[in-house]
Amino acid sequence: MNVIEVLPQRLASQIAAGEVIDRPASVVRELVDNAIDAATDRVIVEVQNGGRTGIKVADRGVGMSREDLALCVERHATSKIRSAEDLFAIRTLGFRGEALPSIASVARFAITSRPHHEIAAFRLEMEGGGNRIVTEAGAPPGTTVEVRDLFFNLPARRKFLRADRTEGRYVVDTVIQMAMAYPEIAFDLKEDGREVLSLPASDNPVVRLSALVGREVAEAMADLKGEWGGFKVRVFTAPGEFGRKRSDRLLIYVNRRYIRDRLIHRAVMDAYGQRLMGGQYPQALIFIEMDPEEVDVNVHPTKQEVRFRNAQAVFRAVSETVRSSFGAPLKASFAIAASPQAPAPPPPVEQPLRFRAAEPERSYGSMPSDPPQWRFIPEEEPEVPAGDDLSVSVIGQLGRTYILCETEEGLLMVDQHAAHERVVYEALKEQVRDGRLTTQAHLFPLEIELGARDARTALEQREQLLRVGIELDHFGGNTFLVRAVPAILKDREWRKLLTDLLALLDEGRSLGAEVVLDRMLITMACHGAIRAGDRLVREEMERLLQQLKGLEVPDHCPHGRPILRRIRYTELERMFKRTV
Repeated sequence: MNVIEVLPQRLASQIAAGEVIDRPASVVRELVDNAIDAATDRVIVEVQNGGRTGIKVADRGVGMSREDLALCVERHATSKIRSAEDLFAIRTLGFRGEALPSIASVARFAITSRPHHEIAAFRLEMEGGGNRIVTEAGAPPGTTVEVRDLFFNLPARRKFLRADRTEGRYVVDTVIQMAMAYPEIAFDLKEDGREVLSLPASDNPVVRLSALVGREVAEAMADLKGEWGGFKVRVFTAPGEFGRKRSDRLLIYVNRRYIRDRLIHRAVMDAYGQRLMGGQYPQALIFIEMDPEEVDVNVHPTKQEVRFRNAQAVFRAVSETVRSSFGAPLKASFAIAASPQAPAPPPPVEQPLRFRAAEPERSYGSMPSDPPQWRFIPEEEPEVPAGDDLSVSVIGQLGRTYILCETEEGLLMVDQHAAHERVVYEALKEQVRDGRLTTQAHLFPLEIELGARDARTALEQREQLLRVGIELDHFGGNTFLVRAVPAILKDREWRKLLTDLLALLDEGRSLGAEVVLDRMLITMACHGAIRAGDRLVREEMERLLQQLKGLEVPDHCPHGRPILRRIRYTELERMFKRTV
């Protein structure tokens, strides 16, 4: 007796549906894909109970004839491709011919469609992938798909759905993700009869971005375009202070298809670097346009994973474009231009800044009684004559924590610890990179008793510690002698600092030497910086501002916290009701 049997077609379809349809949001994604491919100018989505009991997607696209309506629910029936070669030139969102039959096999399904040149529409109804009934109907041009009682015939799958509110949130996220790539299409979403989204077609990026990140963040986003080796990259990047604990607002698109890709995700995170605090993710959108032959979208049934022919070129292009949006220097081979439809630039404090003296610099010992004037310039702003300088002068210290400065635009506040932390970090990094780290030997070695685990790490990682200027001698047991430390940190509390460094070395064994080295330098800079609560005299405050000039990231500390904040005169006037 044979034990292998061919499964019934309906069961096979239900099994295959599990690869494509796992929740109501999957249904919405597939149906909106089809609506966009049908050249619609408007998509209307309605869901009931998070999509569990009802989903309806209507478009005003090209519509289908009666014959095409009957074929569209056949497995692997599609108008998008004709041959195997077409798989490597895909320009549509859908192409597999699996979505509609998969949905129809696990729900009560109906589709009504009318081409623009036809007078009458036709309606197809199915239940659980069973018999098809096609009837004539009255309907406007376009296509409307109705899905009721999702997974009614698969109770095991249905019980894995989350609460209606959670499933509804997934639907909202899905519609927004797709709407971001198609600003020329209007999107409407209703949940249980209540309007959730109404996105008109618009060529203003802020309008569409506001639906995802809110207007404040959207208006603060930088908008840059880049071209690299035959493909294009466009990025919308919010300043690091808008970082979130979740990565749900880091969206990636390839040829306007929303994808999930670890390589590009890593490129964005690397480009943000220390502009983000630890454990946070940026709010950013990445759009990549390339020849379809350079990317394989036929990787996963959900079509949200891709493979690039030249992954390293894509990584570099994304990383450079994102980094350039913060004013970082451009690579010579990489062309960048601001988008002609870019939103208004963020306030100057949100941009990377450099500092320039408006008069010849003087040594610390010859500082004049009147404070020097400094100019704050966004990196991409061209040089202008000194007479046009926007002057900044130190007012004083607030709460022994913030340096207050007066500018022509209002009040500038500088976090003294964050600012000095950035200065110390950059100095340490440069010295280590150039192999010229200056150390200070202790006249009497500092004796430190470590725990057993830290002592073992200290013995194993002495070379790594020596690389950052810390010379340790094993004195026996768990006792060590600190004989030399970086000169820039010579007066710091080394017991606590050494313990923190050893913990990093222990935890970072799998991260790679360079990553651990950078984290060590950040920790050392934090310990070596002036603290909140330290009193500074005017000369010290002025010198700290001077030391910030020329740094690559002068607006964030190495942990990602902001250094600078500005309150404009217009805001102050509103506070005091001087203006309405």
